[in-house]
Amino acid sequence: MSQIKQLLRLHSQGYSIKAIARTLGISKNTVKSYLSKLESVSIEPRELLQLEDPALESKFHAGNPAYKDPRYVHLKGKLDYFRAQLKDVGVTKKLLWEEYIQAFPHGYGYSQFCFHLYQQLVAAKSSSVLIFQPADKLMVDFAGKQMHYIDKQTGELIACQVFVACLPFSDYAFAMAVPSQQIGDFLYALSCCLNDLGGVPKALVPDNLKSAVIRADRYEPQINQSLDDFANHYQMSVVPARAGKPKDKSQVENQVKLLYTRVYAKLRNRQFFDITSLNEAIKEKVSEHNQTRMQRKDYCRQERFLAVEKPLLSPLPKEHFELKCYCEPKVAHSGHVYVMKHFYSVPYTLTGMKVKVVYTRSMVHIYAHGKLVAVHIRSYFKGGYSSVKEHLSSQNQAYLDRSPDYYLQRAKSKSEDLYLLVEQLFQQNRYPEQLYRSCDGLFRLHRDSSPEKFSRACQIAIENGIYSYRFIQKVLENNMTDHPEEVTQPQKLPAHHNIRGKDYYIQSTINFLQNEN
Repeated sequence: MSQIKQLLRLHSQGYSIKAIARTLGISKNTVKSYLSKLESVSIEPRELLQLEDPALESKFHAGNPAYKDPRYVHLKGKLDYFRAQLKDVGVTKKLLWEEYIQAFPHGYGYSQFCFHLYQQLVAAKSSSVLIFQPADKLMVDFAGKQMHYIDKQTGELIACQVFVACLPFSDYAFAMAVPSQQIGDFLYALSCCLNDLGGVPKALVPDNLKSAVIRADRYEPQINQSLDDFANHYQMSVVPARAGKPKDKSQVENQVKLLYTRVYAKLRNRQFFDITSLNEAIKEKVSEHNQTRMQRKDYCRQERFLAVEKPLLSPLPKEHFELKCYCEPKVAHSGHVYVMKHFYSVPYTLTGMKVKVVYTRSMVHIYAHGKLVAVHIRSYFKGGYSSVKEHLSSQNQAYLDRSPDYYLQRAKSKSEDLYLLVEQLFQQNRYPEQLYRSCDGLFRLHRDSSPEKFSRACQIAIENGIYSYRFIQKVLENNMTDHPEEVTQPQKLPAHHNIRGKDYYIQSTINFLQNEN
């Protein structure tokens, strides 16, 4: 650009075209072309010399003449339409060009058409520079490619998801392998990341995976309840990226690309036999990545993080986060709710209602109408029952309270004879459930009979050694208490000598005559 000013200055001093060309080292034709353009510019050379180089260039170079071509003027008005049409399924540049050339036969060829359309697409993808504050956001994502370790017993390759996070201000990165992208593994990786950082940023920016966002929405996305509990525990906000807008978390997207080269590629020839050793290797390579000097920067990621960002992070909570799960079961007629293949009791007045259950690895909390109604220790016994006596109705409590002592105390409070009968009843070697039912029947007979008759019936049963509900019932029905009869016990057979014995049955040949003698 300075040569134009020198050319104008030499021309104003009276130098010839040949002398100017020799002095500036350019061709005579170039000098002639500039001097001819000078005649068309209605500005004095003295004023031109005072202009800055870009302004001076615009006076002699009005632009590419191709953009003044009538074909371009016609195409320029349709470029927005073509760009919008490319988003439709099946629409290609070739198809758009065929439609264009059919409507405008003297238009551009296919290559020039694609060139101008590409220029339009590039211009439409303008982006702005994002400025991040220290300790403000933590961007997280899962890498698209998996890593593997080998099962020692089967030799099978076990695939692992790779969790990646970074602080956009310092670009400090964290990565680790987890078995899956499920909520438990996701929150475990997040807690490990925050422990590695040694503090908590103000906001968490996740992708729209189901472990983070239940329902994606541009304005009010629905956050997963477990992630919301995690954020409340660590006192941080959750700001999910917009669906289909990876630029919202561009820093972590760039980290994933870098880790493909600095972690994946460097570990591709190594074998690991468990996820722990795999994570140790990943941690080593990520540490090297954070300590690598960045391009166009005088520092590395780790230096920037330790010097500026880490002191501004909020402190970690003293207690570890425990994952909470939620469900809303219906209270069964037994007064229990079914949670993770186990039954837990609630107050019997809630039978038939839906309750909200919040359970962790160790505890189960049950809420009704916004109030805590039951707390149980988590049980992993499938099909078992965890019951609190106070939750049951009086009938069920009485059923659970059944025992020999319970029936003996109850019988003693009613009648001394009944107590003696029940005491003899429990001394029998019978199934407990049968004995409990017999006692219930005796109590009913006591209630429906006169005390004198019932006491006499108990005495008859004790005297004859017959301890049963049915015997007492027959005695009362037949009025045997008014005219007692002796109940004869079956007598044993008298002793005699007509006993064959085992020697008789082990004979190989039975001798009947010998037995007759």
